[in-house]
Amino acid sequence: MPKRFTVIVFDDMHLSTGDLMQLQKIAPEIVAGSLRDSDLAAVVSISGNSSGLTRDPSKLQDVIMKISLHNLYRHTRECPNIEYYEADRIQNKHDLMATDIAIDNAMACCDCSRETARTLVDETSRRELQIGDQDVRVTLGFIGEVVRKMGAMPGQRLLVLISPGFLTISADAAAEKSQLLDMAAQSNVTISAVDARGLYTTVLDAGERSAGSALAERTTSQNHAASSALSEDVMAELADGTGGTFFHNSNDLQAGFQALTAVPEYVYLLELSLQNVKQDGSYHPLKVKVDKGGLTLKARLGYFAPKPPKPKNGK
Repeated sequence: MPKRFTVIVFDDMHLSTGDLMQLQKIAPEIVAGSLRDSDLAAVVSISGNSSGLTRDPSKLQDVIMKISLHNLYRHTRECPNIEYYEADRIQNKHDLMATDIAIDNAMACCDCSRETARTLVDETSRRELQIGDQDVRVTLGFIGEVVRKMGAMPGQRLLVLISPGFLTISADAAAEKSQLLDMAAQSNVTISAVDARGLYTTVLDAGERSAGSALAERTTSQNHAASSALSEDVMAELADGTGGTFFHNSNDLQAGFQALTAVPEYVYLLELSLQNVKQDGSYHPLKVKVDKGGLTLKARLGYFAPKPPKPKNGK
């Protein structure tokens, strides 16, 4: 029997063309770091590419080279240009400043009245929010399905997520992450992640800058920077919560893959009674400590309480 199963997940829904080209250049190093003596490994992509479990390095490399980008939920510029982060602030957070700036930008690009611009902002932000929410559901759902299947395998189980990150800013997304961590813990699956962007910049390109006022341009730049930083949070949470490694802020991806394939020396599953926890779906932070020095501890940051059961027949 193999000592370890490794599944490398390529997030081809969010990778950029440059990121994917760089990853394909180092495909032999990715495979070499993931496939050892008695291991079985697989390369899969969220859009559906799969090598199947194999000990053959050439099969893994072939699938990596065949991966292409899929733009099903990718943002495209339009008038008004509202991305998922901004749509969340407008629709979910009810941020009046974000709404006003979006209206100013809409007036600048469509040359229309403020009332017309307000309608455009509301329609566009609702649509972008629906697309972004669906994107997160599909991505987390795919990772969860891989974890579920790995749970049936014997030996060590390692999932390596290669992604530039994606936004998980809604309450539903936070709950889905918590459920994914529960499943990984129960299935004894370690998740490691690599930020495929390497050292990235948050400076906007000329084509991405706001056409509105100086305040609008500054706010657009701040939103872009915040969105870029928040995108990697999901990878850090999945890695920390399962005892994995998160490799980021470095262009040396080859070294990153060598670090990612290491698994924890010790893994403990701590159970927490929910007997006195209200079933309200609220978030509860967790902090785990050890009383011995010289150790590096990784644990999940919190959990969501169960939601109350839905009443039958609407009562």
